[in-house]
Amino acid sequence: MLRTGQDIAYFSLEIGLEGSIPTYSGGLGVLAGDTIKAAADLGLPMVGVTLLYRQGYFRQSLDEQGAQTEVPVEWQPEQMLQLMSQRIVVPIEGREVVLRAYRQNIVGVTGHVVPVYYLDTDLPENTADDRAIAQRLYAGDTDHRIKQEAILGIGGRRMVRAIGHDIGCFHMNEGHACFLTVDLLSEYLCRNETTEIHADAMIDVQRKCVFTTHTPVPAGHDRFDIERVRAIIGDHPIFHRPDLYGEPGVLNTTLMALNLSKFANGVARRHGEVSRDMFPGYDIAGITNGIHATTWACDHMRALFDEFTPAWRTNNTELRLAGRIPPESLFQAHMSAKNELIQEVLARTEGKTLLDPEAFTIVFARRATEYKRMGMLVADTDRLQQIAERVGPIQIIYAGKAHPHDGTGREIMRQVHNALARLKSPATGVFLENYNIDLARKLVAGCDVWLNNPRPPLEASGTSGMKAAINGVPSLSTLDGWWLEGWVEGKTGWGIGKLADDIRTQPADEMDAAHAEDMYSKLEHAILPRYYNDRAAWIEMMQACIALNASHFTTERMVREYAQRAYAL
Repeated sequence: MLRTGQDIAYFSLEIGLEGSIPTYSGGLGVLAGDTIKAAADLGLPMVGVTLLYRQGYFRQSLDEQGAQTEVPVEWQPEQMLQLMSQRIVVPIEGREVVLRAYRQNIVGVTGHVVPVYYLDTDLPENTADDRAIAQRLYAGDTDHRIKQEAILGIGGRRMVRAIGHDIGCFHMNEGHACFLTVDLLSEYLCRNETTEIHADAMIDVQRKCVFTTHTPVPAGHDRFDIERVRAIIGDHPIFHRPDLYGEPGVLNTTLMALNLSKFANGVARRHGEVSRDMFPGYDIAGITNGIHATTWACDHMRALFDEFTPAWRTNNTELRLAGRIPPESLFQAHMSAKNELIQEVLARTEGKTLLDPEAFTIVFARRATEYKRMGMLVADTDRLQQIAERVGPIQIIYAGKAHPHDGTGREIMRQVHNALARLKSPATGVFLENYNIDLARKLVAGCDVWLNNPRPPLEASGTSGMKAAINGVPSLSTLDGWWLEGWVEGKTGWGIGKLADDIRTQPADEMDAAHAEDMYSKLEHAILPRYYNDRAAWIEMMQACIALNASHFTTERMVREYAQRAYAL
């Protein structure tokens, strides 16, 4: 592990550490939280930096037709976090916006502490508009987004310095944090009494910065009109260098981060390849994501691991010895988790949905957006019904939110909701509202198969299948993201489609039809027959999921890779 006298600052617009602190929307934030937990476990000198969203992302409710309504999340950060005494200012539209920070200490398995700082603009010294800059995650127009990212990058860098951290490496988790390079450049230019960004200024900033991109979809990379950036942040010399900030007239946060970092990576091997195609000429590595093992293993699995692989909490690779766990003990642990999920569904549906613990249960829980194809499983409800009648009962649990401004995603959820309503025993389904960390922990542990079917290669990594694997749950997934590295057909789960599938070169409707057929065929002829007719083979597969995938796809392994390949450069 990296030993250094300086700290590593991990900047992320969202960080998800626990369900009661709603400063995340989904996978990006949960990955950030798991990264920080792993750094604490490993004793890495890291600090986390994010924004304090007093209204969170949003709390989701669904009506009887599946229409989503968003309401602010109510929580009291003053009662959960430690208020710091430091105050710093960030220039926004010519005003000095005052920032404070709240601290949360993340304690690792050996007692090492990684602090996380939540930046807050809701101070009486600020105008009403400025007080609301960090009120909601991913809310507001483009100008509001620029302000949030300026608070994160410029404000975050100034805050950790004011608190007293000596930062040797800044890790930008997505391009949202790229404005921290502006503050680093400002310091260099001031120290050298110049306004020209020469090569030595760039090198000085690059040697301090690491960048991770998570988005294989071009629309997912923030692009801001450079005149609006100048108007909001100020007329900095870098904003006159399109070769550094992106393209003429447009600041591309990803390109700016790439240009000013010593190391850049995607979040899976395949995603590294896709990112290099998207940004030719840049050396973008692949460091595959992971999960924080002790967070995502359910209580029943933790107890088994403690008994049969006792070193797993400090060395996750010990999970490769999952074959030591008696098969029936492993299955009973899973059934205990499944019964807890059934009780959760019963409570969330106010007693209307009682699932059968003996019935095959498949879960799809993802953000509702077009490329993730939430509706593929229930696109042909007649086919599902026939499979259930021929082979055995099927229970489907859905969960996920659509971005408030994603009309397509909202419509997909409505269609899925209505399709589930058409199912009748022995095929049944339910859509659970307000998907969050707490619900996710029950879903990944209590289902029998985890479904993930995005159009390849648009899945950067996808960590939910890893969370299922540590609970002995196999995946049924398209061949993309992390699954390309964890897929052993019939042993750790099943693939959907072909290795050559690529939405960039294939018609979407043809790919969707082929993938749906493959999915239904494997459910009917491989998955359900094994589940219902060969318990020994099913439990053997559960052990393989833990031994092969859960032992490797962890943030412990991932953070070690960052320390060796990025931070230590």
